[in-house]
Amino acid sequence: MKKIVAIAAAAALGLGLAACDSAAENAADDQADAMRESADAQADAMEAAADGTATEEAVDNQADAMRESADAKADAVEESGTPQ
Repeated sequence: MKKIVAIAAAAALGLGLAACDSAAENAADDQADAMRESADAQADAMEAAADGTATEEAVDNQADAMRESADAKADAVEESGTPQ
């Protein structure tokens, strides 16, 4: 019985450590979040400036593309686990 408890405790500790991110992973996640927020703010500003103009739809499409590009770059940073 003691062996089973010891094995279960060791497994729980191992899983707990596996879930922890390293400092580099945390920095990469922070950088990715900042990239997304920056692109979002720029896209929002573009859309606000184009509101009610003849180019509103084109600017909205451009803003959407900017957000998608930033998301892809941020995802790559997160997956690499190291800040760029």
